[in-house]
Amino acid sequence: MGFREVNIETLEFNPFTKIGEEWMLITAGDEKKHNTMTASWGGVGIMWGKSVATAYIRPQRYTREFVEDQEMFTLSFYDETYRKALNICGSRSGRDCEKEKEAGLTPYYVDGTTAFEEANMIFVCRKLYRQEMGPQCFTQEDGIDEKWYPKKDYHVMYMAEILKVLVKE
Repeated sequence: MGFREVNIETLEFNPFTKIGEEWMLITAGDEKKHNTMTASWGGVGIMWGKSVATAYIRPQRYTREFVEDQEMFTLSFYDETYRKALNICGSRSGRDCEKEKEAGLTPYYVDGTTAFEEANMIFVCRKLYRQEMGPQCFTQEDGIDEKWYPKKDYHVMYMAEILKVLVKE
């Protein structure tokens, strides 16, 4: 079973459900070496006249090294039957194990980057912008910094153009 490309404007996509509740995998790297991580923070929209996605990665995550070094990365989405796989990809480091094998995921190489065959939808993304988050940028003192960053390990935000949307056939 393969994928077919669809026009992004035809998607019926609720980012609050897809990202926040169902989660996604952020994957970067190529056939030689790649890494993935589970994410439940992110967004989609329009910026600079382009369809974009934002991904947020803490500095200690191994996947961040791959996203930093590559022009492209993927965001991939799964149905509920892959919750265990997403838990594995979110709780183990690719530095220490072969987590995609542990998770039962099969690499799918596309446009010089990597996703997984088990996904039901893939966004192929090209980085446009990178911003390190920090305490100086919070506009409200409502406990976000203390709650989400007790270790002061602020996310790096990546904004990327969604070049291609693939859906499972």
